[in-house]
Amino acid sequence: MNLKSHLDALKGRHANLESKIAAEDRRPRPDDTELSRMKVEKLRLKEEMERLKMS
Repeated sequence: MNLKSHLDALKGRHANLESKIAAEDRRPRPDDTELSRMKVEKLRLKEEMERLKMS
């Protein structure tokens, strides 16, 4: 997998997590543990994208 396609895949996963976080947050009783897990994963993806852009 080349760098661009890897970055595109990461961006897609990041956007998907963003949608899932928003949906969970709109629920009457959001699962705080799951929200936290998704936010950590989203941040990890963002950091990996930044690291790849700099290399």
